[in-house]
Amino acid sequence: MSKSAPGSSSVEIESKYDVDTDTPLPDWSGVPGVARVGEAEPRDLDARYVDTAGADLARNGVAVRRRQGGPDEGWHIKAPAEGGRSETQWPLGDLGDPDADPVVPDEIQDAVAAWARGPFLPLARVRNHRTAYALLDAEGGVVAEFVDDRVRARDERRGVESAWREWEVELGPAGPADQAGRAALFTAVDAAVFAAGGRPAASGSKLARALGH
Repeated sequence: MSKSAPGSSSVEIESKYDVDTDTPLPDWSGVPGVARVGEAEPRDLDARYVDTAGADLARNGVAVRRRQGGPDEGWHIKAPAEGGRSETQWPLGDLGDPDADPVVPDEIQDAVAAWARGPFLPLARVRNHRTAYALLDAEGGVVAEFVDDRVRARDERRGVESAWREWEVELGPAGPADQAGRAALFTAVDAAVFAAGGRPAASGSKLARALGH
């Protein structure tokens, strides 16, 4: 949601949903702690994913991407973590030709060495027109962030393209810190999403869906 220090890590706690092209946005008034919804914030994101020829990263549940656009632009490593997924971020650095195959920086290669060693090859490209909304408490704190994503993706190895719409809700810094409070929050989020016509996501990530998983 905000830029992190280079090489810093955080744990994402979120829910993902599949929606149709014309599904209306949810009504968040029944979600505990949410007093109002912030203004729509459009973001155009372009993520390039890499892996080894033998898919060593994927086999370990790890994803490496270079993302352009949005407040968390840069290189990201996502890996399994207790209670969610950890995300570690580095600056974008010298991009060069954005359409050329991504060149993985040494510090990223070092960070994933326990799971995989290069060469790293293009895996997928995920372009996303995102509209983000902050779900705010009475003091203006961010209880959660809701994003409405319209995605175009290409499986670079199979040459297969796909497109879909999905929603994500991620716990914010003003969200509940205890497990019971978080469970109640996401139960209410589920109810709001399902009432609008959304459904649980069939894939665990955009990368997995781009690859047909």
